[in-house]
Amino acid sequence: MSDAISGGTLAVAHELPDRAGASRAGAGLIKLLSIKISSALVTLFFVLAFNFFLFRVLPADPARNLVRGSTLTAAQMAAINRTFGIGLPLPEQFWNYLIQTIHGNLGISFQYHIPVSQVIGAALWPTILLVGSSTVLSTIIGVQMGIRAGWNRGGGFDRISTAINNTLYAMPDFWLGMVLLIVFASKWALFPAGGMHSFGGGGTGWHGLVDLLWHLVLPASVLTLVYLAEYSLVMRSSLIDELGSDYLLTARAKGLRDTMVRRRHAVPNALLPSITLIMLNLGFVISGAITTETVFSWPGLGLASYNALNYPDYPVLEGAFLLFSAAVIAANLIADLLLTVLDPRVRQA
Repeated sequence: MSDAISGGTLAVAHELPDRAGASRAGAGLIKLLSIKISSALVTLFFVLAFNFFLFRVLPADPARNLVRGSTLTAAQMAAINRTFGIGLPLPEQFWNYLIQTIHGNLGISFQYHIPVSQVIGAALWPTILLVGSSTVLSTIIGVQMGIRAGWNRGGGFDRISTAINNTLYAMPDFWLGMVLLIVFASKWALFPAGGMHSFGGGGTGWHGLVDLLWHLVLPASVLTLVYLAEYSLVMRSSLIDELGSDYLLTARAKGLRDTMVRRRHAVPNALLPSITLIMLNLGFVISGAITTETVFSWPGLGLASYNALNYPDYPVLEGAFLLFSAAVIAANLIADLLLTVLDPRVRQA
C-alpha cells in the first residue's frame, strides 16, 4: 500500500513540472504574439503621421488645379482649399485626418472630384488580378526551381538556373516589359500592347474572359519572371544551408531514400525563410507594380498612383500610400506570427 501511495506521489510530482512548463510556454507565446501585434499597431500609427505630414509639405493647391485657366480671387481660392481641409490649422487638419481615416474617409480626389475610396476601389481589382496571379505563379515555379537547384548543388541545372535567376533578379521590370512589348506586341503582334480589354470592351462570358487573359499575359509574365528569380535564389540558399544538418544524416542512416529525406525533412525546414518572403510579397500585391502597370497601361493602383503623381492629386497619393503601407505591415505581422508558431527557435529567441 505504501509503495502504491509513494508511486502515485512521484507520478503527480513528475506531472506538475510538465504542466507548469507547458503553462509557462503558453504564456510566453501569448506575450510574444502580443508584442508583435502591438509593434505593428505602433508602426501603423507612425505611417499615418508620416503620411499626413509628407503630403502637407508638398505644394498642394486644389483650387488652382480645379480651375486651371480661370481667374479667381484669393478669397474664392481659399474657400475651395478649406473645402478640401487644407486651409485649417495643421493640428486641426491632423485630428480630422485621423478621425476620417478611422471612418474610411480618405478625402476627395482633386482630379476626379469623387471620394478617394472610389478611385482606389476601382483600381484595386485589376492590381490584385495582375500581381496576385504573377505572385502565385512565381512562388510555385521559383520554389520548385530552388529545391531542385539546391538539392543538386553544382549540377548542370543548378548552374544554368542560377545564372538565369541572377540575370532576371538584376533586370528592371520596366525594361523587361518594354522588351516584351517590342518583341511580342509590336514585331510579332501576338499580344495587345496595353490595357485590360480590347477596344470597345472585350465582350462578356467566355469571350470577355479570354480577352482579359490575352491582355494579362505580357504584364503577368514580366512580374512572374522577376519574382520567381527571388524565390528560387532564396529557396536554393536555404536548402543548401540545411544539407549538412545532423538530422539529415540521421534520416539517411535510418535507410530513407533521398527523395523522402528531401520531401519530409529538408524542404519543410528550408521553406521557413521562403514563407517570410512570400508573405511580404503578398503585402506588395496591394501596392502593385507601378512601372509595369504604367508600361502596359494596366488600370490598377500602380497606374492610378502614377497619374496622381503627374496631376498632382495628393489625396489619391495619400490614400494609396496608406493602403500600400498597411498591406505590407499586415503581411509582415502575419509572417512573424506564422514563424512564431511554426519555428520553435523563434519562440526561444
